[in-house]
Amino acid sequence: MLKRSWLAASFVGVMLALPVMLQAAPLLPVDEAAKQPDFFTFRAQLQIAVAKRDKAAVLAVVSKTVQNGYGDDNGIDHFKKNWAIDKSNSELWETLGTVLALGGSFQSDGSFAAPYVASSWPDAAGDGFENTAIVGNKVNVRKAPKTDSEVLQTLSYEVVPVDTTDHGNDAWVAIKLPDGKKGYVSRSFARSPVDYRASFEKVNGRWQMTSLVAGD
Repeated sequence: MLKRSWLAASFVGVMLALPVMLQAAPLLPVDEAAKQPDFFTFRAQLQIAVAKRDKAAVLAVVSKTVQNGYGDDNGIDHFKKNWAIDKSNSELWETLGTVLALGGSFQSDGSFAAPYVASSWPDAAGDGFENTAIVGNKVNVRKAPKTDSEVLQTLSYEVVPVDTTDHGNDAWVAIKLPDGKKGYVSRSFARSPVDYRASFEKVNGRWQMTSLVAGD
């Protein structure tokens, strides 16, 4: 009995010493916009307006009661102020353009949620603050946060843990690889489900953007 207990304890010790293999959850792109042709057309027109930075055209489809966050700053007036929409360098154009470009899906209430990273986030992927989605095919994971650093491996459309001890920088996200090692991916190919996301609803027969929020 003593020998068997010693063997069991030794086995547990060996297992604890081995690297923890982190399992990535797949998250393939989803875009259901074409399921409703009128929404597909609406979104295409909105994307053109965003690309042209056409303030009037964009504001025309923003709901007067648009949700801007989780406080008391909702409504179109706060939307204009928060996004500094009158300034040429407003971050709205890049933010909304990216949200629209990353597809999305229709919800049970008939609304459309974008991007797909938020609308289709799998339960198996875990907490959105501790994991990120790779939004590209064969995305390079580099040893250091620079373009000429060694490529450790590539990842395609899957969810991976972020390294919470390293916040990376404006251009790079630190992640944990399946073998537990750390690597870096370009922020343009990594997306959190709690990053900016939008909802669109049909109100009185007309599609409107009813929210553009980040966080939880």
